[in-house]
Amino acid sequence: MAPRIRRILRLAPLSILALGCFGVALPVLADNPGYDRPGYGFTPVVLGAGDITIEQGLGDWSLDRQAGVSSSLYSADSLLRIGIGGPLELQLGSSPWNSLRQSGAGSDNSSQGHGDTVLGLKLALPSSNQAFSWGLLGSVEFTDGAKAFRSNYRQYLLGAQFNLQVNERNSLGLYLQDVRSDGADSTTVAVSDNYTLSKTLTVYAEAARLHAPDQGNGTVAGGGLAWMITPRVQFDAGFDRRLGGTAPDWQANLGISVYFGH
Repeated sequence: MAPRIRRILRLAPLSILALGCFGVALPVLADNPGYDRPGYGFTPVVLGAGDITIEQGLGDWSLDRQAGVSSSLYSADSLLRIGIGGPLELQLGSSPWNSLRQSGAGSDNSSQGHGDTVLGLKLALPSSNQAFSWGLLGSVEFTDGAKAFRSNYRQYLLGAQFNLQVNERNSLGLYLQDVRSDGADSTTVAVSDNYTLSKTLTVYAEAARLHAPDQGNGTVAGGGLAWMITPRVQFDAGFDRRLGGTAPDWQANLGISVYFGH
C-alpha cells in the first residue's frame, strides 16, 4: 500500500471534525445513499461516480476477558469510500490509532499504534423490488499495521448484505460474512431491525453469531442510533453485549460520517 495513502488514513482522526463542519455548510446537490456505519454489515448502495464519503470512528471500544486477563481496546477506525461508476464502489480503510491495555494474571501491559490497511470493492446488485436491496463487499487486509495490531496473515473478506424495507419507518437487514486467513475461515451472521423515529433520527437493534476456528462460537446483541445532523453529516453511537460463547464482553462505538457528493 502506497505510503501516501497510509498517511492520509492516519491523519483522518485529526481532520474529520473539520470535514464535518465543512460538510454542514455544503449545499445538498445529490442524494446521499447512506453510510456503512454503524453496526454490523454495510449499506447495499454505492456512491455515484466521483462521490466520496469519509466515515470515522471517534471512540470505538471493546472489552474482552479470557483466562483471567482483561483486554481493553480503543480504536479510531477510518473508512474512505469512492464511487467509481456503475454498481461499483472502492473502499480504503484502516485504524490510524489504537490503544490496547491488558491486565491480570500477574501482568499489566499497554500498546499503541496503527492497524492494518484494508482495500475493498463493493458491488450493488440489481433488484426488481423497490423494497429490497442487496450487495456484495470483498476486501483484502494487508499485514502492515504496528506489531501489536497487525494480523499474522493477510485476510480476505467476502460479505453479503440484504435489506428489506418493511414500511415507511421500519427496515430489516441480514448480513453474512466470511473471512479467510491462513487457510481457515471466520464467519459472522448478523440480523438488524432499523426504525426511523424522524427524518433525522434512526434507532436500530442487532444480534450476531460469530465463529472463529481457534475460539469457537459466540453471540452478541445490542443497538444504537444514527443522527443526521444535516443531509451530509451523520453522527452514530451504539453498543453490543456478549450473550454467550466466545466474544468480546462489550463493544461500543461513536463516529461521524461525511458525504461529499456533486
